[in-house]
Amino acid sequence: MIFNTQSTMPIYMQVAEWLENEILADRLLPEGKVYSQYQLAEIFNINPATAGKGLTILVEKEILYKKRGLGMFVMGDAKHRILTTRRSDTLTKMAKEIVEEAKRLGVMDEDLIELIKHIQKEG
Repeated sequence: MIFNTQSTMPIYMQVAEWLENEILADRLLPEGKVYSQYQLAEIFNINPATAGKGLTILVEKEILYKKRGLGMFVMGDAKHRILTTRRSDTLTKMAKEIVEEAKRLGVMDEDLIELIKHIQKEG
């Protein structure tokens, strides 16, 4: 992964999002060990403190947990927690933005729904 330095999203948030995506893709499994902040720093060529901050976010969200002296691990229900949060927060936010833009452009509700169905069919 290459971080988007032009993004308004801080790099530590991008680290957290990348780890969540790894969990969603089953590349990090429940109860499995996660990269240390030093491994993440080396992989992404970033400061270890920045990588650590990304890990801390996921600990606070109860996606990861610490085992003293052993490192960080994925919570058993982490994938479910991520999916629930993204569906309720992220998808709702994106849908609101699309609806607002459609209103600005004068797109009728039916046309917007047809557009979404068309995009879903494409895949």
